[in-house]
Amino acid sequence: MITLNKKNHDIKLVAVGDNKTNEFIKDSAGAVTFISEDKTIYLVIKQKGCRIKQIKAGLKSALANYKQNLNIDLDSIINQLGEENKDLVFNTVYETISFLSHDVISFKKDSKPNKVEFNIQTSKDFSELETAAVIKTEFINYARDLQDTPPNIGTSEYYAEKISKDAESIEGLKVTVLGRKEAEKFGMGLFLGVNAGSAHEPRIVVMEYCGDSSKPKTGLVGKGICFDSGGYNLKPSASMLGMKFDMSGAAIMLSTTMALAKAKAKANVVAVAMFTDNKIGQNATLPESVLTSMNGLTVEINNTDAEGRLVLADGMTYAIREKGVDQIIEASTLTGALVVALGSSAIGVFTHQDELWNTFEAASLQTRERMWRLPIFEEHLERVKSGAVLGDLSNAVKGYEGSSTAAAFLNEFAEEKPFIHFDIAGTADIDGRGQGVLVKTLFEVLK
Repeated sequence: MITLNKKNHDIKLVAVGDNKTNEFIKDSAGAVTFISEDKTIYLVIKQKGCRIKQIKAGLKSALANYKQNLNIDLDSIINQLGEENKDLVFNTVYETISFLSHDVISFKKDSKPNKVEFNIQTSKDFSELETAAVIKTEFINYARDLQDTPPNIGTSEYYAEKISKDAESIEGLKVTVLGRKEAEKFGMGLFLGVNAGSAHEPRIVVMEYCGDSSKPKTGLVGKGICFDSGGYNLKPSASMLGMKFDMSGAAIMLSTTMALAKAKAKANVVAVAMFTDNKIGQNATLPESVLTSMNGLTVEINNTDAEGRLVLADGMTYAIREKGVDQIIEASTLTGALVVALGSSAIGVFTHQDELWNTFEAASLQTRERMWRLPIFEEHLERVKSGAVLGDLSNAVKGYEGSSTAAAFLNEFAEEKPFIHFDIAGTADIDGRGQGVLVKTLFEVLK
């Protein structure tokens, strides 16, 4: 539980800088020292180095080692970064505490809820920022819980039912769940082709919120592969771990839409989450099959493990043709090549729209969600087309630059609409836990 100037606990956390006066305080950036006589945890923030990282590291250490109710002296932290950074400091502290203190999903017999309370003390007025922070962090954690759900529980039917039910309490949200019948009606051959080997029915969760009808309608399309075995192009056993997180894009887009609605934001969005799994079965799609997409393009399946772009393609077409969106923002754990390129250090971003990129880059500097723009060259599209023998496009081409060719494939389904693709393969989950990545940046851009 986090409060602002509402409670007073026995222990406090105070930030000190390079000129710390107590010789017992550890003298390294981001270090924390508890001095019992002072009933104070001292967090060292040095001018050299990234001070935001030092704040996060210090809070992480304090929360891990001192499990007790805590006052956070926010003004002392602001003093180390300067008054001009006070909003950034508030958001960093609030979001970090919320993330670290959240009761993550656990099925351990002895798991206990986190009852530690945190009170942020400050002389400054952060009431408006607090209101937004409460909502943002709620739905970052909501996305994390969806991501962390075990795959034997988190099926396409489960997610559709749970999210629909959870959305009922949020005013202004309209949720529609589409199944196989609707997918067949719309001609979603790519989506159904991925689902063909599954024992679970496909589900498309369509979530709409309009807080300002004068704004362009934005389509938020998310990949919802509940478990990705690779299909007949079966993944190695070691690569199966973490495949429950292949639905992270869908979790993020839906959570963002719920946050916008709860905040009564001046936004106009429709989220389209494509839920299925990718498994082997007697009806599963075979390599070298040719499937027809909702927009009429045929796709040669050269690798059944390149399934994410297939469900997203039909999701994008649905958003454009059935919901009339003016632009598409899409997120997916799409390519292993992105992990090779950026690891977990940054989100990969692909777009031909400089304005969209500039908007997100500016927002990311405030939310501290690092992004890196990567190219979609003409050569990438040429390879996507030339790689297919019988179809219009290949879903997997040989050679390098796999993240860019995947982005080029998706761009073919944007139908000339402004389109930006976020490959979150390296950032969606870390150390076996969902991160709720991108929610706060999307919220800031769209609100």
